[in-house]
Amino acid sequence: MLALSAAALPALAQSDRQVVQDMVTRSANVCPGHSTERTTPTVKAVPVGALRVMLERGLVMCPDRRLDAAAPAVFYGRLGVFAWNPEVPAGKTVIVQQIGAMTRKDDYPVETLVWDAKGTALKQQTVPMFEPRPGAAVLYKVR
Repeated sequence: MLALSAAALPALAQSDRQVVQDMVTRSANVCPGHSTERTTPTVKAVPVGALRVMLERGLVMCPDRRLDAAAPAVFYGRLGVFAWNPEVPAGKTVIVQQIGAMTRKDDYPVETLVWDAKGTALKQQTVPMFEPRPGAAVLYKVR
């Protein structure tokens, strides 16, 4: 019986590939700016452990070409949405870095956080409001 139990445990864990696919699917369901070509490369750059935490907490990653080069990465805290401009090369780097830092601390402020292309937090920065796809529910779990 013990051998059977031990063999069954790995089957219950999601593969890394499935975790990435689940985040891309969540993005497709929630993000108006989603396309596989824009979303997948950045999702794949995030460590799988961080993606697992994000999926568990109901957080989502959304590409948003409305964000400008001066502020290419945003966390919409009230909604649990990490957004970046996929057309700004530094946007991907910064959002991956911020996701890693925030998931390690498991701390997600309710405020909107904005970063420049170097990863420096910006204060008093105006960014476009995030609006999910019509009919999409953002299922962020506040802890």
